[in-house]
Amino acid sequence: MLGKTRRVHFIGIGGIGMSGIAELLANLGYVVSGSDEKRSAVTDRLETLGIRVAHFHDAQHVGDAEVVVVSAAVGPANAEVREAMRRQIPVIPRAEMLAELMRLRYSIAVAGAHGKTTTTSMIAVVLERAGLDPTAVIGGRLSAFGSNARLGRGELLVAEADESDRSFLKLFPTIAVMTNIDHEHLENYGDFDDLQQAFVDFANKVPFYGAVIACADDPNLTAVVPRMTRRLITYGLAADADVTATDVVLGPFTAQATVNRRARRAEDPARTPAVLGPLTLNVPGRHNVQNALAAVAVGLELGLPFERVAEGLRAFRGAERRFEVRGEPNGILIVDDYGHHPTEIAAALAAAGGLNRRIVVAFQPHRYTRTARLMSAFGPALAGADHIVLTDIYAAGEDPIPGVTIEVLAAAIRQKAGATVDVVPQLADIVPALLRVVRPGDVVLTLGAGSIGVVPEQLIEALNRGGEGSTRVEAAGGGRT
Repeated sequence: MLGKTRRVHFIGIGGIGMSGIAELLANLGYVVSGSDEKRSAVTDRLETLGIRVAHFHDAQHVGDAEVVVVSAAVGPANAEVREAMRRQIPVIPRAEMLAELMRLRYSIAVAGAHGKTTTTSMIAVVLERAGLDPTAVIGGRLSAFGSNARLGRGELLVAEADESDRSFLKLFPTIAVMTNIDHEHLENYGDFDDLQQAFVDFANKVPFYGAVIACADDPNLTAVVPRMTRRLITYGLAADADVTATDVVLGPFTAQATVNRRARRAEDPARTPAVLGPLTLNVPGRHNVQNALAAVAVGLELGLPFERVAEGLRAFRGAERRFEVRGEPNGILIVDDYGHHPTEIAAALAAAGGLNRRIVVAFQPHRYTRTARLMSAFGPALAGADHIVLTDIYAAGEDPIPGVTIEVLAAAIRQKAGATVDVVPQLADIVPALLRVVRPGDVVLTLGAGSIGVVPEQLIEALNRGGEGSTRVEAAGGGRT
């Protein structure tokens, strides 16, 4: 693998996707180095693995690297990129290195606007519990593995496929799983039709002996399924899906269902559904039932008995920042979620609603372009909240857009959500703002893909101190993700 290449340098190594690949290569015996302007728990972990990480960008960091891997957030003006190009060292995107890791494995790639981290994680846990010893590259830390990457000795590799910048089209998975398509990342596509066609192209990269596993519940995805030329397996809550669920019961932190599979037309022209058995999840929400059905479809395609798949899914305890319970100081439940799109926010609020508690949301919008495009959709998505604390937009490298402000967003949310909305311009002031409104019995749900992930720990510390003083969050900078 990688030919004679032994030394790999990552620019933007602290990114969740980059770090997973770097960790895998280090575990495979490659000499790995990297740079990232932001020190984090991710970079600290990489350093414990023997990976040299610099926290500023400089041409000298390229060193004797034989290939340089760059994150999507790193541009051609970066000093290390320029140095690598000057020395004619190959500079490749993350997806190209992932494709190389996948090339010699039986690979499963999960794409979609929402749910791909959880779905990838579920599949990885199912395969691991079934004794298949998979390799995994996940877009979030998985408690079962203690990392976002796992090096296995088996032939299977499961990974997230990033459609945001078209890079998933560099992958050639044996099984392609697609959760949904949404109006996201259109800045990298001509229009929505172009985005949908990219998913078709991704599906058609599957070899003739592979399979496409697609969610039957998403109309944007089902609309383009007829263009896909590979063997198709559908899953979802739709009655006509190949793998579906009935008798769904949602609990505060669990979900239960009965899983059914339709016979293949060659076996039964009527395609009568057969009951496979009960499914119990230790994660909440209807959306997680859908994610689990994708994992069931993958397991069945690989020849696993349903009982083994169900056992693995029962053992799944969630991924980092995916409705992650962080603690319950003073009777106030703190839940952290990566949700930043209205679809994801609505799913998180629906799960929180099952707790039958007063819901206080702390929300950090992500990107000016997304906020502008979806301004009117955030209010309905947040309608399940009782109190909303809104902090400033996380730029993720974008320039501000005139008229796109949290004050304008707050007005739109107030109009549609029917909840009290407090505007806290600085993330550093959000913990004191929360301390003023929370009370025992509440659930605090932090939402966003930016730097708001630091808030739960800060809030827990403040509540454990009795909520006194003017606690300020040590906010991460408004950089890139």
